[in-house]
Amino acid sequence: MTRAALPKLRAYTALAGVFLVVAVALGRPELVALAVPFAVFVAAGLACLPRHAVTVERQLDAARAAEGDEVVLELTVGATAAVERLQVVPELPPGLELAGEPPPAIHLAVAEERVLTVPVAARHYGGYRLGGCTVRAFDRFGLAVDEARLEPELPLAVFPAAEHLQRLLRPLRTQPFAGNQVARVKGDGIEFADIRPFTPGDRLRSINWRASARRQELHVNEHYPERNADVVIFLDSFAEARQGEAGTLDRAVRAGAALAAAYLERRDRVGLVGFGGVVRWLTPASGSRQLLRIVEALIETEILFSYVWKRIDLLPARTLPPQSLVIALTPLLDERPIDALVDLRRRGFDVAIVEVSPLAGVAAPRDEIEALSLRLWRVWRGALRHRYLRLGVPVVEWTEEEPLGRALEGVRAFRRTAARA
Repeated sequence: MTRAALPKLRAYTALAGVFLVVAVALGRPELVALAVPFAVFVAAGLACLPRHAVTVERQLDAARAAEGDEVVLELTVGATAAVERLQVVPELPPGLELAGEPPPAIHLAVAEERVLTVPVAARHYGGYRLGGCTVRAFDRFGLAVDEARLEPELPLAVFPAAEHLQRLLRPLRTQPFAGNQVARVKGDGIEFADIRPFTPGDRLRSINWRASARRQELHVNEHYPERNADVVIFLDSFAEARQGEAGTLDRAVRAGAALAAAYLERRDRVGLVGFGGVVRWLTPASGSRQLLRIVEALIETEILFSYVWKRIDLLPARTLPPQSLVIALTPLLDERPIDALVDLRRRGFDVAIVEVSPLAGVAAPRDEIEALSLRLWRVWRGALRHRYLRLGVPVVEWTEEEPLGRALEGVRAFRRTAARA
């Protein structure tokens, strides 16, 4: 711990020195009597000044939390010698804040331990380090303070508050494993598909006796099997549009967490591709552990500037299984993810694009040139959407005011229109 003088020590020393100087300069020895109490107090206080040795143990009641939740940081403080007044000031990174009053100053006896609780509110998702604090030990005369700063060392993952999705995009093709998705091919299942004439080898329990009696020959029911699907969330982190604390990347991260939770709940396999300055991926898998891995990868995503022209070939083949559904969350601001999505479609993947609209972060034009530039930019974005539509890729603009479920409804409407056409 480093020791520093308090204003009281500096003031008393200065007063004693001033009185002594004035007494010598003016030849007034009675002024020395005014300096003596201050000098004696400072000398006695410094002679009795202890060397504090304070220990602080830090612990969190939970390593994971959701936006809006509170976690409790426990600080166990102790000292080998008595401390007249001990103050512990916790330091919190942006995105976290105190949920109550800061811990008060306390008195510690010899070999005494006290537990201070600090409620912390999680205001924004992200990966944090907690436990950083400044410890100050004051002597009984208020002359000096021993101060030490402890670096944060407790990890805390704050998950984004995800929207609950009641309806999801139905993949065009399913995998051969059991799940909750109704396959488009016929087989053993519970979803009725059609009636056909009986052929040798059909099961007796599949016979539709009512239809057989009406048509005077045996007919059997056909069903759609229940299969699972592979879903890959494609997160564009090359660029974003930000206004204040809100940005397109924040909305895309929350949408990715909501989609991952909804598909994993339906027993599908979900993977993640973070396509940006640093390319990250998670191989599709199922289960609650996969959800934790995806959300932890999402909250660590950030915008990293890079001139490197990256292609989808950088990804391992197992990251994008055949017949998987690729849901892209992108503001369509960088050419690299735009071309990568076109490449995925040409390779036969089922691609759907949720365009996280960057218009909320665009300032109003100040003159005619800026207004013309904004109009040309909007025309370019419209041409880009038309390019995807020609390839059969639905593109839905997701504005800040509407929920994610409404944007997914736009994708389903496009698919219904395309199927009728």
